[in-house]
Amino acid sequence: MKRHQSILEKLKKDHHVEVSELCEELKVSAVTIRKDLKLLEDKGLLFRTHGGATLENPYITDRPVNEKEKIAISEKQKIAQTAANLIKDKDSIMIASGTTVQELARCITNKGPLNVISSSLHVSLELLKHPNIEVIQLGGSLRHSSASVTGYYGRLLLKNITCNMVFMGVDGIDVDYGCTTTSLEEALLNQRMITASQHTIILADSSKFGKKSFGRICAIDQIDQIITDKGISNVQIKKFKALGVKLTIV
Repeated sequence: MKRHQSILEKLKKDHHVEVSELCEELKVSAVTIRKDLKLLEDKGLLFRTHGGATLENPYITDRPVNEKEKIAISEKQKIAQTAANLIKDKDSIMIASGTTVQELARCITNKGPLNVISSSLHVSLELLKHPNIEVIQLGGSLRHSSASVTGYYGRLLLKNITCNMVFMGVDGIDVDYGCTTTSLEEALLNQRMITASQHTIILADSSKFGKKSFGRICAIDQIDQIITDKGISNVQIKKFKALGVKLTIV
């Protein structure tokens, strides 16, 4: 059917489509579009989401960090360098876990003093190379897949800390549901990090948009800035800008 082909072509171009936009472009009702999307999903050609559809499965499962490190390498490096430029001497910052924030740790070159609190062993070990950086490693249970800590003891320590910024990687960013990760315990720790920080900055390559995972970290209105790459679709850009989130595309 020509209408189905039009939907798939738009999806291939924008990576994500909205029911409302398809109704306007194809001059049909929302009921018709939803039936079209269900039929195309049944054929394995797309995945339906809230109010639209995407080419990739929007539900993320946990993967080991050594596997994630091989994905979108150049994009993560650009995102990390942009984030590192935000850090000033004498800042107190928090860095959560994830391969993009690990790259951030490699990009930090401040010569003056810096306080860094992290849940990630990889981040802490990287920053130990700098004698001017005071590193506080959060305690707790270690996740085998990410070499990061979770649990009560990390959350307890964060009750006594306040920071300029928290840099956080996520597994999924959905405009309606918010930021998510594959671990509920990690999500709870990240929530406490956000509470303890004046500014929340999400570092995420464009593949994370329009996706959800098991543990919800925060709503979009709790985020001050998102740094991502040029692969983000125009549809997603419009959505986040409409919500007033500062979106930095590198």
